[in-house]
Amino acid sequence: MNTYLLVKWLHIVSSVLLVGTGFGSAFYLFFTNRSANLEARAVVARLVVRADLWFTSPAVIVQPLSGLWLAHAAGLPVTTPWLLASIVLYALAGACWLPVLWLQLKMAREVEAALAHGRSLSPRYAGWQRTWEGLGYPAFIAMLAVFFLMVNKPALWA
Repeated sequence: MNTYLLVKWLHIVSSVLLVGTGFGSAFYLFFTNRSANLEARAVVARLVVRADLWFTSPAVIVQPLSGLWLAHAAGLPVTTPWLLASIVLYALAGACWLPVLWLQLKMAREVEAALAHGRSLSPRYAGWQRTWEGLGYPAFIAMLAVFFLMVNKPALWA
């Protein structure tokens, strides 16, 4: 079997898991956060945390490892404009994702605590939710740009 094609397949599958799981999780948590149903919020928040730990986190690791291996195997220096731009955008998305993961954990714990004690969510939750959403937009846009760069490989600067 061709090692390059196997690693390329792994790179593509992990990118689908990374962006697909991230977008799907964000979609469900975004809309569930607009519900007054704490049970629904608790279930979705718990599943979003699991999805990030089980799917997104491994993909976050596989992506740069497989991408750098593929670039090296293809003889592309990391200073190749589209590749360098992809790396910078990926780092930007990661810089947004790490606090998002932390916020999701805090939000899930807060909803569970509110349910367990029969109380409403603390005012902190709304702030965490706004920050979570605010970090999600640039991360998602950065990953869309990475996809564009990877597929099109444009000459950005000479």
